[in-house]
Amino acid sequence: MATLRALECLVAVLDCGSVTEAAARLHLSQPALSHQIAALEREIGAPVLERLPRGVRPTAAGRAIVADARAALAAAERVVTTGRAVAGGSAGQLRIGCAESMTAGLLAPVLRAWHRKHAGVHLTLTESSSADALAELTASGQVDLAIGPRPSRWTGYASVIGQEEIVAVLPSAPEPSSAALTFAKIAEHPIVHYHPDNGLAAWLDETAAAHGVTLTAATRTRQATTAAQLAAAGLGIALVPTTALPATFPGAVRSLRPRRHRDIVCLTTTPNDPLLQRFEADLHRRGIPLPTAIATQLS
Repeated sequence: MATLRALECLVAVLDCGSVTEAAARLHLSQPALSHQIAALEREIGAPVLERLPRGVRPTAAGRAIVADARAALAAAERVVTTGRAVAGGSAGQLRIGCAESMTAGLLAPVLRAWHRKHAGVHLTLTESSSADALAELTASGQVDLAIGPRPSRWTGYASVIGQEEIVAVLPSAPEPSSAALTFAKIAEHPIVHYHPDNGLAAWLDETAAAHGVTLTAATRTRQATTAAQLAAAGLGIALVPTTALPATFPGAVRSLRPRRHRDIVCLTTTPNDPLLQRFEADLHRRGIPLPTAIATQLS
């Protein structure tokens, strides 16, 4: 196959009308340039240049291929330009996966900043209530980067963004209280539980069993944000991650005893990609936010 260097030599000779001038333009010796032209002629099986007493001109084959040669060189230049733009954060596409409960509090501010600073980067978002599902999306190449709790099945790159606490949510009481709740106490009340698709469902049941109690589900939902709202409305106690709680939450928030935390990680199969590194760095700078009103209730 003809090399880009050979095509570059052909175009330069035809533009300059001289092997000597073309060699000088490309910073090649005349023998090196002639070697590239000869290799191209062997590849296509016909001469591309006619040597004249003063200069050169294209043969029929040379005239036939020069337009495609110019197009190939222009395409190669676009490849380099686009690649540099992506590496510099001014172009490209970034496919992001995120736990549903973290989209608003953690991811949305970072996405908003990226739209301002990197307008040429196209961002797409896939949400999931399962950390293992996010890991599968990343491993299969359907997303470039996933943000969520640490999955149970993942052997690739994972960086810890921070930690979030699992808390109990219930309707606001007339007398505010910050007393932590045990699983034994929680089991005395109906629970806003989770659909099996949500990884919190199995975690709740396993943790309750480890404390020797069984939870009674009043209703089930796939989303932690919905569970918190249902608990605040009086349907039962919900156990939710703090990232699922808005800054102005109408219900009461209590810590568990003992307190429960989980890592929030960033997963990718291409950790050395410059575009991903930029986005991951912004996630680390953002950290795991905890609204002041929620922090006050948990203190």
